[in-house]
Amino acid sequence: MPGRNDPESVVGKREPFGRWLLARKERGDWVDDLAAAARADRTFPKDGDPEAVRKHLRSQQADGDTFQAVDDAEGHWQSSGGHHGRDFVDNGDQAG
Repeated sequence: MPGRNDPESVVGKREPFGRWLLARKERGDWVDDLAAAARADRTFPKDGDPEAVRKHLRSQQADGDTFQAVDDAEGHWQSSGGHHGRDFVDNGDQAG
């Protein structure tokens, strides 16, 4: 059975939404602002899915525009397959 650092265990893995979002820069849209705020937030759920991010933002009393940015970011994340040009490895490292 493949281990977590075995290349076979990487195939088909989706990068967590939180980590994908943190890597967004220079898009030229409001996802940039969301990503910048997430990078500045030490409690941001970097391994979280979109719902974990929304829950965190609700606890921070974020405004409606922020949730719209999460919706947009989630759509881009899903359409990208959860990747940003590098393969994701379970332990948080990136290969490629």
